[in-house]
Amino acid sequence: MIVPDLAARDRHATEEMDDPHCDPRRLERTYARFRVVNAVVAGWHATYRRHLRPHLRERGPSTLLDVGSGGGDLARSLARWARRDGLDLRVTGIDPDPRAHAWARSRPPVAGVRFRRATSADLVAEGARFDLVISNHLLHHLAPAQLEGLLADSARLAGAAVVHSDIQRDRLGYALFALGAAPLSPGSFIRTDGLTSIRRSYTAPELARSVPATWSVSAPARWRLLLTRDLTGAGAR
Repeated sequence: MIVPDLAARDRHATEEMDDPHCDPRRLERTYARFRVVNAVVAGWHATYRRHLRPHLRERGPSTLLDVGSGGGDLARSLARWARRDGLDLRVTGIDPDPRAHAWARSRPPVAGVRFRRATSADLVAEGARFDLVISNHLLHHLAPAQLEGLLADSARLAGAAVVHSDIQRDRLGYALFALGAAPLSPGSFIRTDGLTSIRRSYTAPELARSVPATWSVSAPARWRLLLTRDLTGAGAR
């Protein structure tokens, strides 16, 4: 396997599943396998414990918005983790892609989770508010103006904190994903689009230069980035 030169972001690379005319069967298999991929590489359980759980109310419901929720596996996982902690977390997943929305709605329902076909700007226009706003593997898809808009919308929609998680471009991560994703790849876009995503993704210094100083960039793992903003003025409570 040849690892490409990853010195600079490949901003023009496109993922096959973003093509509205891509094979629908391969797309459905990709949505179905995201749960496994996210569980292995995205590290969301640790992110939940460190960055989200401290903001959840011990009594009464807390609310969370998952922007670009795709097949909805993360939204469902977050609600389950909170319920195991004895907490009431109401999760709204939004995605403008009708295919992702249809897939998410077709899965067995999880208490406290709902999905809407919408954008963050739509919810800002509605005057919606949530305790927490998150996204997973979304930032690298966005043009600079779209990234700016997402961050502005997130700050308007969230009352406590915002956590955007994404891939960090890294040669070792690229090689490990190329090998590790092979069993999940047949009949899906998992491997090809995952490698494209790595080529499109930021490094921590690049992301820090691309966002306002009010946002914090960290790298909890060599191939992962977190872009966070605490809106409470006093850290996690």
